[in-house]
Amino acid sequence: MEPRKPHYYLTFDGGSLGNPGIGYGSYEIRTSDGRSRVERREFGQDITNNEAEYRALIEGLADILATLHKVGKQPSSYRVQVNGDSQLVIRQLNGEYRIKHPMMKTLHQQVQALAAQFEAVWFAWHPRENSVAILGH
Repeated sequence: MEPRKPHYYLTFDGGSLGNPGIGYGSYEIRTSDGRSRVERREFGQDITNNEAEYRALIEGLADILATLHKVGKQPSSYRVQVNGDSQLVIRQLNGEYRIKHPMMKTLHQQVQALAAQFEAVWFAWHPRENSVAILGH
């Protein structure tokens, strides 16, 4: 049986100038019919690269939820494929890696709470070049 296709594709990336340092991130939301937009965010001081990755993902999922609510749609009827180049974040979200750091646990829980509002969310790793091509960094 073929899996049902996602309604949204969310590509995320994050980093910090210094580690920890000034955190930043970007995400692209692309619909199944090809419409897309890219958003960029700054997360402040004392943010690690991994925290910035999670924060960019959280912002992207929250953005999709807000968009659906704004137009009166139920997120529980929508599927999202999440793509990122952070093996750590993707493997943690897929249950392949344990999470030790308390801040990372908190961010992981936030992602899980957002993802639970959709019909389904898949987390997939892709090469760094894909993130750069889509997000520019």
